[in-house]
Amino acid sequence: MNPVRKRKLTLILAGFFVLATVSALILYALRQNISLFYTPTQLVHAKLSANQVIRIGGMVVKGSLVHLHHDLDVEFKLTDFKATIQVHYAGILPDLFREGQGIVAIGQLIDAQHFKAIDVLAKHDEKYMPPGVDNSIIMAKNQ
Repeated sequence: MNPVRKRKLTLILAGFFVLATVSALILYALRQNISLFYTPTQLVHAKLSANQVIRIGGMVVKGSLVHLHHDLDVEFKLTDFKATIQVHYAGILPDLFREGQGIVAIGQLIDAQHFKAIDVLAKHDEKYMPPGVDNSIIMAKNQ
């Protein structure tokens, strides 16, 4: 093989090796920061160990929110429009929590149809505006 071609090939292979190593290290470092969640359909087919803390995400079914007793316990149904699961949560729901909105709940799967949440995170759409700002925009448009 020509020495010039050999040197070019060596440089290309070394560059590829360095790029692959850097990519692998970045992915390994980000592995702990990725927050993936199961959908209700995936939970039906998942084989999870007992007492494993997982995240489940989906849409809160309209009309399914029930406040239990006189304390902070609530139950609601979570769906991905293919499967539905009943979620029990004891605590204060986030301000953005609404029926028909997307949420992510962290907790433990009791059985295929029941989930006990220890934390509920409400997701908002990209159209969110702080209170007051949307009123000022509407008033500005009307003038």
